[in-house]
Amino acid sequence: MVAKRLLMRKLREILRLKYEVKLPHRAIARACAVGVGTVSLYVQRAHEAGLGWPLPDGLDEGTLEARLFCRAAPLQAPYPLPDLPTLHQELKRPGVTLHLLWLEYLESHSGGYRYSQFCELYRRWVKKLHPAMRQRHRVGEKVFVDYSGKKPHLLDACTGELLAVELFVGVLGASGLIYAEASRTQTLPDWIGAHIRMLEYFGGSPTIFVPDNLP
Repeated sequence: MVAKRLLMRKLREILRLKYEVKLPHRAIARACAVGVGTVSLYVQRAHEAGLGWPLPDGLDEGTLEARLFCRAAPLQAPYPLPDLPTLHQELKRPGVTLHLLWLEYLESHSGGYRYSQFCELYRRWVKKLHPAMRQRHRVGEKVFVDYSGKKPHLLDACTGELLAVELFVGVLGASGLIYAEASRTQTLPDWIGAHIRMLEYFGGSPTIFVPDNLP
């Protein structure tokens, strides 16, 4: 409270020296023991509030502070905002897309954002995240291997039955060259066999194999 009263007294004195005595800002700053930037800010705020010198009668400290330093209320979002952190996590799941998440959003907020605006909100939010560490890959050094989390289906030519299969994927770190093959299981023979055929496809073996955690 004491600091606020001191601030208002300095504000009144700054305005008096500015408009009545007509001192330059540097001289006002020395007289009031404040920075030149503070003087310029107070004078600008007073001008924007339509105040000069003398101040209107009956203008107490609280009203003066409110007229010069009140902040406009934040604008309300026109529609309910999606839960962006949750969207970000959901997009890491296999088969999940922004379009699917937008449809789920509309189930709760039928009058919400359209798809293009929904995507733009997410893109702006992602830009504020801390960037990931850049990895540099040397040619032939690493291959990243894993089974896809989403199972494709193959058609049995004899029975017409759709069979769920595992999808093995290998990617060279430097070039991004991809090898993929389907297998019935993730058992050790299928895992080793996929590696052998991948290396035959690449025409050589890298120095390091980088697998993800298998289920």
